[in-house]
Amino acid sequence: MTSKPPKLGKREIRAFQAQIWAFYAHSGRKLPWRNTKNPYKILVSEIMLQQTQVSRVLEKYPEFLKIFPDVDALAKAPLSLVLHTWQGMGYNRRAKYLHDTAQSIINEHGGHIPKTVSLLLKLPGIGNYTARAVVTFAYNKAEIFIETNIRRVYIHHFFGKKEDVTDKEILLLIQQTIDADNPREWYYALMDYGSFLPKAKHNNANLQSKHYTKQSTFKGSLRELRGVIIRTLDKSPSTLRAIKSVCKNNPRTQEAIARLLKEKLIQYENGKYRLA
Repeated sequence: MTSKPPKLGKREIRAFQAQIWAFYAHSGRKLPWRNTKNPYKILVSEIMLQQTQVSRVLEKYPEFLKIFPDVDALAKAPLSLVLHTWQGMGYNRRAKYLHDTAQSIINEHGGHIPKTVSLLLKLPGIGNYTARAVVTFAYNKAEIFIETNIRRVYIHHFFGKKEDVTDKEILLLIQQTIDADNPREWYYALMDYGSFLPKAKHNNANLQSKHYTKQSTFKGSLRELRGVIIRTLDKSPSTLRAIKSVCKNNPRTQEAIARLLKEKLIQYENGKYRLA
């Protein structure tokens, strides 16, 4: 049975906030998506940052925005161009979700990014974290959410050596400690401190989380195979035989193709596969 975290006193909350703010003041990261309040640009950054290192997003983010500067440009673009621009980011489903979301925003919201979590959650591929992050970072509203770096901070500070810490326990602490006057910067500070902790402590507090799962190896995975197929079709339509050859006759090639077809990232016509 999950135990509730303690009710924090005002002094303890102030001390915790002071430590986080002090770190951010001298070691906060300068990231381009933090220099804007444009909800479209923030949405793009949040989708990109899912399961992708910040260093890679730093390279792709300006390129993507140059080609798709606003939601209208993204919605009108062919999916094949979006997938081509996304190359190198992995998890190509995110590119399609972002494209579908842009079209939904144009068709259902008059081109305006929704300002509420409930409306954002209705968009393709937008989950609870992304919806709340966009509302917080674009509109500076004090939403309660968690991601890997935030989780690490709270486990490190409040749970000692406790195992199987649940996100529900952590969310209750986030709610108690959030800086409601400046939630946008507060979450930036938490994320930066959480990113710093493993380097300083030489361990990962997230191992104590009940929800921790080690990311599977990319080399030889179905994800790698899907990426090879997408890159191949980005160059030109190909037959199954040609794709198998590029994939070095990997026995999971047809499985990867089937999933890409199901997700509508690729299509089949006239004996060849091509980007959707």
